[in-house]
Amino acid sequence: MQINQHVRLSVAPMMDWTDRHCRYLHRLLSRQTLLYTEMVTAPALVRGGALHLLDHDPVEHPVALQLGGSDPEELAKAARLGEEAGYDEININCGCPSDRVQSGTFGAVLMKDPARVADCVAAMRDAVDVEVTVKCRIGVDDQDPEIVLPDFLARIADAGCERVTIHARKAWLQGLSPKENRDIPPLDYDRVHRMKRQFPNLHISINGGIASLAEARKHLDAGLDGVMIGRAAYHQPANILCAADPEIYGIGQATDPPTVVRRMLPYIDAHLTAGGRLHQITRHMLGLFAGRPGARAWRRALSESAVRDGAGPELVEAALAQVSATVAA
Repeated sequence: MQINQHVRLSVAPMMDWTDRHCRYLHRLLSRQTLLYTEMVTAPALVRGGALHLLDHDPVEHPVALQLGGSDPEELAKAARLGEEAGYDEININCGCPSDRVQSGTFGAVLMKDPARVADCVAAMRDAVDVEVTVKCRIGVDDQDPEIVLPDFLARIADAGCERVTIHARKAWLQGLSPKENRDIPPLDYDRVHRMKRQFPNLHISINGGIASLAEARKHLDAGLDGVMIGRAAYHQPANILCAADPEIYGIGQATDPPTVVRRMLPYIDAHLTAGGRLHQITRHMLGLFAGRPGARAWRRALSESAVRDGAGPELVEAALAQVSATVAA
């Protein structure tokens, strides 16, 4: 699948959140937005044989696989497995600041070794036909982004990377927790825009703190190629994704949460029939009505009851009925 047309807007890869159930929901909300998996480590695929981590529904396309790793040969093998599984893009994580990622010598710590990242990109490019992309920070710790970021981008571009997403914050590998790294380092949107001007042939998306389609459009109108939205797209998915197709891509119609809930019911039923649990899906649906009438009743009904044994689609239908009653009142 040619996905460059879809990358004007994407939902960020988020550990424990953007699993296959979340992505199925997001795809029903927006037909065009590019979706990403949670980060999957290359060692888990290549050495651990954990190919179940690549499971996804055909409905999810366009969908990208994000890999974590630092060994070019291993990442190339993992990328090949991802391509064989049907992913439209393979992305290498150079932005995650967690301790677990650092101990594996990948994630944001790779900002300190751009030569290695370039080797990884080149090896992955040689291994697959789908696009290989990078997600990075503007720098880490005491690095000077003015020096580090252009050098990093030049090296990965020379290695064959044509598309990069830049989280417009530094990552502090020492002294800040992963959660703090998402909020405390100041955002530097201007720097990302300058990088686009400096690297006009590189497809650059911006990430970090963007919480509305209006903000996304400002970045696009100012010359960036794409916008990646993380937590806002997860916690208020309808606010970000329902109108994304007409507002960002200029095609299609806006979707609405009640219709999407009804379209989720067959998927939920199939999951339960296969032995799954209701809350594995509904935990991603809690924010569907955020900021709308009935949001509290919806969230309470699902969060309190979906974990119970035997909970099924009828619970979701009942919760939706409560929303409808609130709207009608």
